[in-house]
Amino acid sequence: MRAKGRHRRSASTHGAVALAVALACCLTQERPANAAAPRYTFAVIGGTLQDAADEAPTQRLLEAIGLDKQMSFVVYDGNLKGATEACRDSLYEQRQQVLETSRVPLFFIPGGHDWVACAQPQAGGYDAVERLDFIRQTLLSDSASMGQNSLALTRESEVARFRPYRENIRWQIGDTVFIGLNVPGENNHYSSAGGRNGEFEDRAVATSFWLEHAAEYAKRRDARAVVIFVKGDPDLKQYERPERFPWLRFGHARPRDGYLEFKRSLVKMAETFRGPVLLVHYDDRRLAGGFLIDQPLRNDKSERVANLTRIAISPRERLTQWIQVDADFGKRPPFRVSVRNVPKNLPAPTAPQTVPSEEPAVPPVPDASGLMPALPMQEPPILPDNNQGNNPSNNQSAPPILTAPSQPSPQASAPGSAEPASSSVQRGP
Repeated sequence: MRAKGRHRRSASTHGAVALAVALACCLTQERPANAAAPRYTFAVIGGTLQDAADEAPTQRLLEAIGLDKQMSFVVYDGNLKGATEACRDSLYEQRQQVLETSRVPLFFIPGGHDWVACAQPQAGGYDAVERLDFIRQTLLSDSASMGQNSLALTRESEVARFRPYRENIRWQIGDTVFIGLNVPGENNHYSSAGGRNGEFEDRAVATSFWLEHAAEYAKRRDARAVVIFVKGDPDLKQYERPERFPWLRFGHARPRDGYLEFKRSLVKMAETFRGPVLLVHYDDRRLAGGFLIDQPLRNDKSERVANLTRIAISPRERLTQWIQVDADFGKRPPFRVSVRNVPKNLPAPTAPQTVPSEEPAVPPVPDASGLMPALPMQEPPILPDNNQGNNPSNNQSAPPILTAPSQPSPQASAPGSAEPASSSVQRGP
Protein backbone atom coordinates (compact mmCIF):
# COMPACT_ATOMS: atom_id res chain seq x y z
CA MET A 1 0.00 0.00 0.00
CA ARG A 2 1.43 3.33 -1.09
CA ALA A 3 2.23 5.81 1.67
CA LYS A 4 0.02 8.91 1.63
CA GLY A 5 2.76 11.32 2.54
CA ARG A 6 6.40 11.69 1.60
CA HIS A 7 9.17 13.45 3.44
CA ARG A 8 10.67 16.59 1.99
CA ARG A 9 13.91 16.31 0.11
CA SER A 10 16.97 17.36 2.10
CA ALA A 11 18.54 20.65 1.11
CA SER A 12 21.99 19.39 1.95
CA THR A 13 24.23 18.19 -0.91
CA HIS A 14 27.37 17.92 1.22
CA GLY A 15 29.81 15.39 -0.18
CA ALA A 16 27.96 14.79 -3.50
CA VAL A 17 30.18 13.40 -6.24
CA ALA A 18 30.11 14.87 -9.76
CA LEU A 19 32.20 15.67 -12.84
CA ALA A 20 32.40 18.61 -15.25
CA VAL A 21 32.41 17.53 -18.88
CA ALA A 22 33.07 20.37 -21.35
CA LEU A 23 30.27 19.75 -23.83
CA ALA A 24 28.23 22.92 -23.40
CA CYS A 25 29.85 24.92 -26.19
CA CYS A 26 29.69 22.35 -28.96
CA LEU A 27 26.75 20.07 -28.07
CA THR A 28 23.98 22.13 -26.46
CA GLN A 29 21.19 22.80 -28.92
CA GLU A 30 19.63 26.22 -29.19
CA ARG A 31 16.22 26.54 -27.56
CA PRO A 32 13.73 29.41 -27.36
CA ALA A 33 14.72 31.95 -24.73
CA ASN A 34 11.27 31.81 -23.12
CA ALA A 35 11.17 27.99 -22.92
CA ALA A 36 10.73 26.53 -19.44
CA ALA A 37 13.91 25.08 -17.95
CA PRO A 38 13.61 21.26 -18.13
CA ARG A 39 14.24 19.37 -14.90
CA TYR A 40 14.14 15.71 -13.93
CA THR A 41 15.82 13.18 -11.65
CA PHE A 42 16.44 9.47 -12.05
CA ALA A 43 18.15 6.74 -10.05
CA VAL A 44 20.21 3.70 -11.07
CA ILE A 45 20.63 0.54 -9.00
CA GLY A 46 21.51 -3.05 -9.88
CA GLY A 47 22.81 -6.34 -8.57
CA THR A 48 21.10 -5.87 -5.22
CA LEU A 49 19.22 -9.19 -5.31
CA GLN A 50 21.88 -11.87 -4.75
CA ASP A 51 19.81 -14.15 -2.50
CA ALA A 52 16.53 -14.24 -0.57
CA ALA A 53 17.99 -12.21 2.31
CA ASP A 54 18.44 -9.24 -0.07
CA GLU A 55 14.75 -8.90 -0.94
CA ALA A 56 13.68 -6.80 2.07
CA PRO A 57 16.74 -4.46 1.87
CA THR A 58 16.13 -3.98 -1.86
CA GLN A 59 12.52 -3.07 -1.19
CA ARG A 60 13.75 -0.61 1.46
CA LEU A 61 16.17 0.86 -1.08
CA LEU A 62 13.32 1.36 -3.57
CA GLU A 63 11.21 2.92 -0.81
CA ALA A 64 13.98 5.45 -0.07
CA ILE A 65 14.30 6.35 -3.75
CA GLY A 66 10.54 6.89 -3.99
CA LEU A 67 10.61 9.48 -1.19
CA ASP A 68 11.98 12.05 -3.64
CA LYS A 69 9.02 13.86 -5.19
CA GLN A 70 11.17 14.91 -8.16
CA MET A 71 12.17 11.31 -9.02
CA SER A 72 11.02 10.50 -12.54
CA PHE A 73 12.05 6.83 -12.66
CA VAL A 74 14.57 4.24 -11.48
CA VAL A 75 16.57 1.82 -13.63
CA TYR A 76 17.38 -1.62 -12.23
CA ASP A 77 20.52 -2.29 -14.24
CA GLY A 78 20.72 -6.05 -14.30
CA ASN A 79 21.14 -9.12 -12.07
CA LEU A 80 17.95 -9.68 -10.10
CA LYS A 81 19.45 -12.98 -8.92
CA GLY A 82 22.80 -14.28 -7.75
CA ALA A 83 25.13 -16.11 -10.11
CA THR A 84 24.68 -19.41 -8.25
CA GLU A 85 20.95 -19.18 -7.50
CA ALA A 86 18.92 -21.79 -9.38
CA CYS A 87 17.09 -20.15 -12.28
CA ARG A 88 13.64 -21.46 -11.34
CA ASP A 89 10.49 -19.79 -12.65
CA SER A 90 9.33 -19.04 -9.12
CA LEU A 91 12.53 -17.13 -8.33
CA TYR A 92 11.94 -14.69 -11.19
CA GLU A 93 8.32 -14.24 -10.11
CA GLN A 94 9.40 -13.52 -6.54
CA ARG A 95 12.01 -10.98 -7.60
CA GLN A 96 9.55 -9.27 -9.91
CA GLN A 97 7.24 -8.74 -6.93
CA VAL A 98 10.09 -6.93 -5.17
CA LEU A 99 10.72 -4.63 -8.14
CA GLU A 100 7.00 -3.92 -8.54
CA THR A 101 6.95 -2.31 -5.07
CA SER A 102 8.76 0.74 -6.48
CA ARG A 103 6.66 3.90 -6.08
CA VAL A 104 8.20 5.41 -9.20
CA PRO A 105 8.38 3.76 -12.64
CA LEU A 106 11.08 1.07 -12.75
CA PHE A 107 12.80 -0.09 -15.93
CA PHE A 108 14.52 -3.48 -15.80
CA ILE A 109 17.66 -4.19 -17.86
CA PRO A 110 18.66 -7.91 -18.02
CA GLY A 111 22.09 -8.87 -16.71
CA GLY A 112 24.35 -11.87 -17.13
CA HIS A 113 23.23 -13.55 -13.88
CA ASP A 114 19.63 -13.37 -15.08
CA TRP A 115 20.13 -15.72 -18.03
CA VAL A 116 23.76 -16.26 -19.17
CA ALA A 117 24.88 -17.76 -15.85
CA CYS A 118 21.87 -20.12 -15.79
CA ALA A 119 23.83 -22.56 -17.97
CA GLN A 120 26.31 -23.17 -15.13
CA PRO A 121 25.77 -26.34 -13.07
CA GLN A 122 25.55 -24.40 -9.79
CA ALA A 123 22.66 -22.37 -11.25
CA GLY A 124 20.75 -25.46 -12.37
CA GLY A 125 22.29 -26.18 -15.78
CA TYR A 126 19.45 -24.51 -17.69
CA ASP A 127 19.54 -23.48 -21.31
CA ALA A 128 20.51 -19.78 -21.17
CA VAL A 129 18.41 -18.70 -24.15
CA GLU A 130 15.35 -20.55 -22.84
CA ARG A 131 15.69 -18.62 -19.56
CA LEU A 132 15.99 -15.36 -21.49
CA ASP A 133 12.81 -16.24 -23.38
CA PHE A 134 11.05 -16.90 -20.07
CA ILE A 135 12.08 -13.44 -18.80
CA ARG A 136 10.78 -11.90 -22.01
CA GLN A 137 7.39 -13.61 -21.65
CA THR A 138 6.93 -12.76 -17.96
CA LEU A 139 8.85 -9.79 -16.56
CA LEU A 140 8.89 -8.00 -19.93
CA SER A 141 5.41 -8.83 -21.19
CA ASP A 142 3.84 -5.37 -20.69
CA SER A 143 4.09 -2.24 -22.80
CA ALA A 144 4.83 -0.22 -19.68
CA SER A 145 7.47 -0.12 -16.95
CA MET A 146 7.26 -1.89 -13.62
CA GLY A 147 6.32 -0.03 -10.46
CA GLN A 148 3.20 1.32 -8.81
CA ASN A 149 3.13 4.28 -11.21
CA SER A 150 4.22 2.96 -14.58
CA LEU A 151 5.41 4.78 -17.68
CA ALA A 152 4.66 3.72 -21.25
CA LEU A 153 7.56 2.38 -23.28
CA THR A 154 8.27 1.06 -26.76
CA ARG A 155 9.79 -2.38 -27.25
CA GLU A 156 11.89 -3.53 -30.19
CA SER A 157 9.55 -6.50 -30.45
CA GLU A 158 7.05 -4.16 -32.11
CA VAL A 159 9.22 -4.49 -35.22
CA ALA A 160 8.32 -7.78 -36.92
CA ARG A 161 11.93 -8.67 -37.71
CA PHE A 162 12.88 -8.42 -34.06
CA ARG A 163 9.83 -9.95 -32.43
CA PRO A 164 11.79 -11.85 -29.73
CA TYR A 165 13.68 -8.82 -28.39
CA ARG A 166 11.24 -7.46 -25.84
CA GLU A 167 14.09 -6.50 -23.50
CA ASN A 168 15.33 -3.72 -25.82
CA ILE A 169 13.22 -0.71 -24.90
CA ARG A 170 12.84 3.04 -25.42
CA TRP A 171 11.06 5.68 -23.37
CA GLN A 172 11.09 9.44 -23.20
CA ILE A 173 11.02 12.12 -20.51
CA GLY A 174 10.43 15.52 -22.03
CA ASP A 175 12.91 15.72 -24.90
CA THR A 176 15.47 13.22 -23.60
CA VAL A 177 15.32 9.75 -25.17
CA PHE A 178 16.24 6.76 -22.98
CA ILE A 179 17.30 3.36 -24.31
CA GLY A 180 17.65 0.00 -22.52
CA LEU A 181 19.61 -2.82 -24.17
CA ASN A 182 20.39 -6.46 -23.42
CA VAL A 183 24.21 -6.28 -23.36
CA PRO A 184 25.21 -8.54 -20.45
CA GLY A 185 28.54 -9.26 -18.84
CA GLU A 186 30.48 -12.47 -19.46
CA ASN A 187 31.81 -10.99 -22.75
CA ASN A 188 28.29 -10.35 -24.03
CA HIS A 189 27.56 -14.11 -24.16
CA TYR A 190 30.00 -14.59 -27.02
CA SER A 191 30.91 -18.24 -27.49
CA SER A 192 34.36 -19.18 -28.78
CA ALA A 193 33.18 -22.67 -29.73
CA GLY A 194 33.08 -23.66 -33.37
CA GLY A 195 30.04 -23.17 -35.59
CA ARG A 196 27.56 -20.35 -35.83
CA ASN A 197 27.28 -18.21 -32.69
CA GLY A 198 23.54 -17.93 -33.24
CA GLU A 199 22.23 -16.18 -30.14
CA PHE A 200 25.09 -13.68 -30.03
CA GLU A 201 25.01 -12.86 -33.75
CA ASP A 202 21.24 -12.38 -33.92
CA ARG A 203 21.20 -10.22 -30.78
CA ALA A 204 24.08 -8.10 -32.14
CA VAL A 205 21.98 -7.34 -35.23
CA ALA A 206 18.98 -6.44 -33.06
CA THR A 207 21.12 -4.20 -30.82
CA SER A 208 22.62 -2.40 -33.80
CA PHE A 209 19.18 -1.81 -35.29
CA TRP A 210 17.75 -0.46 -32.01
CA LEU A 211 20.62 2.00 -31.59
CA GLU A 212 20.29 3.16 -35.18
CA HIS A 213 16.57 3.56 -34.76
CA ALA A 214 17.06 5.51 -31.52
CA ALA A 215 19.42 7.94 -33.27
CA GLU A 216 16.90 8.58 -36.04
CA TYR A 217 14.04 8.84 -33.54
CA ALA A 218 15.96 11.42 -31.49
CA LYS A 219 16.82 13.47 -34.58
CA ARG A 220 13.23 13.55 -35.81
CA ARG A 221 12.02 14.81 -32.44
CA ASP A 222 14.80 17.33 -31.94
CA ALA A 223 15.82 15.58 -28.72
CA ARG A 224 18.35 17.21 -26.43
CA ALA A 225 20.12 13.98 -25.53
CA VAL A 226 20.07 10.17 -25.67
CA VAL A 227 20.82 8.07 -22.57
CA ILE A 228 21.66 4.35 -22.97
CA PHE A 229 21.59 1.73 -20.20
CA VAL A 230 23.37 -1.64 -20.41
CA LYS A 231 24.57 -4.06 -17.74
CA GLY A 232 27.88 -5.31 -19.15
CA ASP A 233 31.09 -3.28 -19.20
CA PRO A 234 31.98 -2.99 -22.91
CA ASP A 235 35.56 -1.86 -22.17
CA LEU A 236 35.38 1.18 -24.43
CA LYS A 237 39.13 1.80 -24.30
CA GLN A 238 39.79 -1.38 -26.29
CA TYR A 239 37.78 -0.38 -29.34
CA GLU A 240 39.56 -1.08 -32.66
CA ARG A 241 43.06 -0.08 -31.64
CA PRO A 242 45.39 -2.10 -33.90
CA GLU A 243 48.54 -3.44 -32.28
CA ARG A 244 51.84 -2.23 -33.71
CA PHE A 245 53.64 -5.54 -33.22
CA PRO A 246 51.03 -8.31 -33.06
CA TRP A 247 53.55 -11.00 -34.04
CA LEU A 248 55.28 -10.58 -30.68
CA ARG A 249 52.45 -12.51 -29.04
CA PHE A 250 53.87 -15.76 -30.46
CA GLY A 251 50.50 -17.36 -31.09
CA HIS A 252 48.83 -16.11 -27.90
CA ALA A 253 46.01 -14.20 -29.57
CA ARG A 254 43.83 -11.85 -27.54
CA PRO A 255 40.37 -13.32 -26.82
CA ARG A 256 37.68 -12.21 -29.21
CA ASP A 257 35.92 -9.04 -27.95
CA GLY A 258 32.22 -9.82 -27.58
CA TYR A 259 31.41 -6.11 -27.36
CA LEU A 260 33.07 -5.09 -30.63
CA GLU A 261 29.83 -4.89 -32.64
CA PHE A 262 28.17 -2.93 -29.84
CA LYS A 263 30.99 -0.36 -29.77
CA ARG A 264 30.85 0.02 -33.55
CA SER A 265 27.12 0.68 -33.25
CA LEU A 266 27.78 3.30 -30.56
CA VAL A 267 30.22 5.12 -32.82
CA LYS A 268 27.72 5.07 -35.68
CA MET A 269 24.94 6.30 -33.43
CA ALA A 270 27.05 9.20 -32.14
CA GLU A 271 27.76 10.17 -35.74
CA THR A 272 24.05 10.08 -36.67
CA PHE A 273 22.77 11.90 -33.59
CA ARG A 274 25.16 14.79 -33.05
CA GLY A 275 23.76 15.74 -29.66
CA PRO A 276 25.03 14.37 -26.33
CA VAL A 277 24.94 10.58 -25.89
CA LEU A 278 25.32 9.16 -22.36
CA LEU A 279 26.16 5.48 -21.78
CA VAL A 280 25.47 4.11 -18.28
CA HIS A 281 26.69 0.66 -17.25
CA TYR A 282 27.75 -1.24 -14.14
CA ASP A 283 31.40 -1.82 -13.33
CA ASP A 284 32.57 -4.84 -11.34
CA ARG A 285 35.56 -2.90 -10.00
CA ARG A 286 35.34 -0.94 -6.76
CA LEU A 287 35.38 2.62 -8.06
CA ALA A 288 36.48 5.49 -5.84
CA GLY A 289 33.43 7.58 -5.05
CA GLY A 290 31.03 4.95 -6.43
CA PHE A 291 31.27 5.82 -10.12
CA LEU A 292 33.55 6.96 -12.92
CA ILE A 293 32.77 9.40 -15.73
CA ASP A 294 34.95 9.69 -18.82
CA GLN A 295 35.01 9.73 -22.62
CA PRO A 296 37.13 6.74 -23.63
CA LEU A 297 35.44 5.68 -26.88
CA ARG A 298 37.38 6.22 -30.11
CA ASN A 299 36.47 5.46 -33.70
CA ASP A 300 38.43 3.36 -36.20
CA LYS A 301 40.67 6.39 -36.86
CA SER A 302 41.62 6.57 -33.16
CA GLU A 303 39.69 9.84 -32.84
CA ARG A 304 37.81 10.40 -29.60
CA VAL A 305 34.02 10.36 -29.95
CA ALA A 306 33.47 13.78 -28.40
CA ASN A 307 29.70 13.63 -27.94
CA LEU A 308 29.61 10.28 -26.08
CA THR A 309 30.16 10.22 -22.31
CA ARG A 310 30.29 7.07 -20.19
CA ILE A 311 29.21 6.70 -16.56
CA ALA A 312 30.48 3.46 -14.98
CA ILE A 313 28.71 2.91 -11.68
CA SER A 314 29.67 0.75 -8.70
CA PRO A 315 28.17 1.83 -5.36
CA ARG A 316 30.22 0.59 -2.44
CA GLU A 317 27.10 -0.45 -0.52
CA ARG A 318 24.76 -2.07 -3.03
CA LEU A 319 21.84 -2.42 -0.58
CA THR A 320 21.92 1.08 0.91
CA GLN A 321 23.20 3.31 -1.91
CA TRP A 322 22.05 4.37 -5.35
CA ILE A 323 23.42 6.54 -8.13
CA GLN A 324 21.30 9.64 -8.65
CA VAL A 325 21.29 11.99 -11.63
CA ASP A 326 19.70 15.42 -11.13
CA ALA A 327 19.09 17.48 -14.26
CA ASP A 328 18.20 21.15 -14.34
CA PHE A 329 18.54 22.70 -17.78
CA GLY A 330 18.22 26.15 -16.28
CA LYS A 331 21.78 25.74 -14.94
CA ARG A 332 25.12 25.58 -16.72
CA PRO A 333 26.09 22.75 -16.81
CA PRO A 334 22.76 21.13 -15.95
CA PHE A 335 23.62 17.56 -14.90
CA ARG A 336 24.82 16.44 -11.47
CA VAL A 337 25.68 12.86 -10.53
CA SER A 338 25.91 11.74 -6.90
CA VAL A 339 25.82 8.72 -4.63
CA ARG A 340 22.85 8.74 -2.27
CA ASN A 341 22.28 6.80 0.96
CA VAL A 342 19.17 5.20 2.40
CA PRO A 343 18.17 7.16 5.53
CA LYS A 344 19.19 5.27 8.65
CA ASN A 345 15.81 5.87 10.28
CA LEU A 346 13.81 4.39 7.37
CA PRO A 347 12.15 1.18 8.63
CA ALA A 348 12.47 -2.08 6.74
CA PRO A 349 9.32 -2.87 4.71
CA THR A 350 7.41 -6.14 4.83
CA ALA A 351 8.84 -8.62 2.35
CA PRO A 352 6.54 -9.67 -0.53
CA GLN A 353 4.72 -12.97 -0.11
CA THR A 354 6.75 -15.88 -1.44
CA VAL A 355 5.43 -17.51 -4.60
CA PRO A 356 5.05 -21.29 -4.08
CA SER A 357 6.96 -23.45 -6.51
CA GLU A 358 5.70 -26.70 -7.95
CA GLU A 359 8.31 -27.06 -10.68
CA PRO A 360 11.28 -29.43 -10.70
CA ALA A 361 14.67 -28.08 -9.74
CA VAL A 362 15.99 -28.55 -13.28
CA PRO A 363 13.31 -28.39 -16.02
CA PRO A 364 13.76 -29.94 -19.46
CA VAL A 365 16.19 -27.97 -21.55
CA PRO A 366 14.92 -27.18 -25.06
CA ASP A 367 17.25 -26.20 -27.85
CA ALA A 368 16.64 -22.47 -28.10
CA SER A 369 19.70 -21.50 -30.12
CA GLY A 370 19.45 -19.57 -33.36
CA LEU A 371 16.30 -17.56 -32.77
CA MET A 372 16.52 -15.98 -36.20
CA PRO A 373 19.07 -15.47 -38.98
CA ALA A 374 21.01 -12.24 -39.29
CA LEU A 375 19.34 -9.96 -41.82
CA PRO A 376 20.68 -6.93 -43.71
CA MET A 377 20.05 -3.59 -42.08
CA GLN A 378 17.31 -1.35 -43.47
CA GLU A 379 16.18 2.15 -42.72
CA PRO A 380 14.54 2.09 -39.28
CA PRO A 381 10.75 2.43 -39.38
CA ILE A 382 8.93 5.01 -37.32
CA LEU A 383 7.44 3.17 -34.36
CA PRO A 384 4.37 4.44 -32.52
CA ASP A 385 5.19 6.89 -29.74
CA ASN A 386 3.70 5.39 -26.57
CA ASN A 387 5.10 8.07 -24.29
CA GLN A 388 2.79 10.94 -25.10
CA GLY A 389 0.62 11.99 -22.22
CA ASN A 390 2.57 10.01 -19.65
CA ASN A 391 5.21 12.55 -18.70
CA PRO A 392 4.64 14.68 -15.61
CA SER A 393 5.14 18.39 -16.05
CA ASN A 394 8.44 18.43 -14.21
CA ASN A 395 9.87 15.39 -16.03
CA GLN A 396 11.89 17.18 -18.70
CA SER A 397 15.30 16.64 -20.19
CA ALA A 398 18.73 18.13 -20.49
CA PRO A 399 21.91 17.23 -22.36
CA PRO A 400 24.39 15.11 -20.42
CA ILE A 401 26.65 17.89 -19.18
CA LEU A 402 27.81 17.01 -15.69
CA THR A 403 28.91 19.44 -13.05
CA ALA A 404 30.30 19.45 -9.53
CA PRO A 405 27.76 21.03 -7.15
CA SER A 406 28.76 23.60 -4.63
CA GLN A 407 29.67 22.32 -1.17
CA PRO A 408 27.46 24.05 1.44
CA SER A 409 28.15 23.71 5.10
CA PRO A 410 27.01 20.33 6.45
CA GLN A 411 23.64 20.15 8.11
CA ALA A 412 21.41 17.43 9.43
CA SER A 413 19.25 15.65 6.89
CA ALA A 414 15.50 15.81 7.25
CA PRO A 415 13.96 12.63 8.68
CA GLY A 416 13.38 10.07 5.94
CA SER A 417 15.31 12.00 3.29
CA ALA A 418 18.14 10.46 1.32
CA GLU A 419 21.60 11.19 2.63
CA PRO A 420 24.33 12.09 0.11
CA ALA A 421 27.47 9.98 0.35
CA SER A 422 30.75 11.59 1.24
CA SER A 423 33.37 11.46 -1.50
CA SER A 424 35.82 13.52 -3.53
CA VAL A 425 35.17 15.51 -6.69
CA GLN A 426 36.45 14.08 -9.95
CA ARG A 427 37.72 16.27 -12.76
CA GLY A 428 36.93 15.91 -16.42
CA PRO A 429 39.13 14.29 -19.00
